Amino acid sequence: MEEKRHVQRHRTLKAGKIIFNRGSFAVDCTVKNISETGACLLTKTTMLPDKFELSIPLDHFTRHCQVAWKTPDKVGVKFVEAA
Repeated sequence: MEEKRHVQRHRTLKAGKIIFNRGSFAVDCTVKNISETGACLLTKTTMLPDKFELSIPLDHFTRHCQVAWKTPDKVGVKFVEAA
């Protein structure tokens, strides 16, 4: 399969939180891989909005995200500037 990413992702298994609705809702996730430009998250995706915030509390990491693709248990996101 041809690699379409411009920046290489690094494998990881870190606990994260998907935060949306102005912080009213948070969903646990596992960060499967990450780069400067995006990440792959393991989580149930049925109720996720197209834009949300990803937090990795142990790394003091927070990024605004746009969904690039999703399956029932994974979501690929690209990091975007805050709206």
